[in-house]
Amino acid sequence: MKITNVRTIIAGNPWKNWVFTKVETDEGVYGVGEGTANGAAKTVEACIRELSPLVVGMDPFQVEIILQKLMRDIYAEGGQFHGCAVAAIEFACWDIIGKSLGRPVYDLIGGRCHEKLRCYANGWYRGPRKPESFAQKAKDVVRRGYTALKFDPFGANWRMMTPAEEELSVEIVAAVREAVGWDVDILVEGHNRFSVSTAIKVGERLAEYRPAWFEEPVHHQNIGSMVEVARHLNIPIATGESYSNKHQFAELLKHDAVHIIQVEPLHVGGLWAARKIADMVDAFYGVIAPHSAQGPVCSTVCAHLNASCPNFFIHEIFDEFNAEWEKDIVKGGVDPVKGFIEPPTAPGLGIDLNWAEIEKHPYDPGYWLPLFQSGWERREPVRHSLK
Repeated sequence: MKITNVRTIIAGNPWKNWVFTKVETDEGVYGVGEGTANGAAKTVEACIRELSPLVVGMDPFQVEIILQKLMRDIYAEGGQFHGCAVAAIEFACWDIIGKSLGRPVYDLIGGRCHEKLRCYANGWYRGPRKPESFAQKAKDVVRRGYTALKFDPFGANWRMMTPAEEELSVEIVAAVREAVGWDVDILVEGHNRFSVSTAIKVGERLAEYRPAWFEEPVHHQNIGSMVEVARHLNIPIATGESYSNKHQFAELLKHDAVHIIQVEPLHVGGLWAARKIADMVDAFYGVIAPHSAQGPVCSTVCAHLNASCPNFFIHEIFDEFNAEWEKDIVKGGVDPVKGFIEPPTAPGLGIDLNWAEIEKHPYDPGYWLPLFQSGWERREPVRHSLK
């Protein structure tokens, strides 16, 4: 079997353009993939197209060699965008392999360790940054059956916060905790916002509400800062979604301070790299909670990864809170039921794309998440006027 072509298409999801691929072979078996990043969808698509000639003619079963060719051999470091482009091709290769063998992908990377996967809801708090809005929407999430939910209460803050902004942020966390009770896990997202001192100050105030984790309170690139915050607080720190290679995870893990690792299969160049990292995390008695805030193919890939890992903790779900038309562009994939998903049992990834439906939702340059602009919680298109 040989790869003959790599096709790309972008679906204009209002808060993040989704980049999809279809890898075709000379035997008629094809695989689907995804290369979504926050913003720069056209950039990732262009990278996929530039990389594609390197894999045409190759056997899709040779995943490791394909990855070396796409990552090592071009002798360039493109970080997350490069990783997303490679993953878009690599995901599709696993889909092809699974279809050819008649097995779901998780059976090819260790087997199924979990019958179902506990999920946490994300993307549910779209609306005004007010405690009462967060509380009302959190109650709805719990009514859907979720036992965990994540949110960013910090608005557009960066590095420091005024006393009023700090108070509002803590009030939002308190309101969510009161709304859902103590039997539901709340996960507080930091989005790399703060300095070490601010993160520790805020984290100490959050401890009263017993969050399951405080996610990326400081910038991921400074591992020493993340470790310092983790050592000062008595609540768990989670990080890893922004890392783009296994070496960054190795550097973090050697400090033995952060044990909830949010590897993003897209950013690290695919499922195989993410599976290796998950095993590295296990060696440090850590758990994985992969980042899964992109499109439906990535969510399905994460389900296969999580199903195969003994040290799986929790699965991130946006699917239930995305645009309704997501259900029209995909067949199969993950389907949350009362806060849990069952990994797909069909051969390959267990998901397919309806390209005709995707074309009804074209790319828009304003579809990305501006995390440092006021009102980003509304997840509305970004509009800039150039003068």
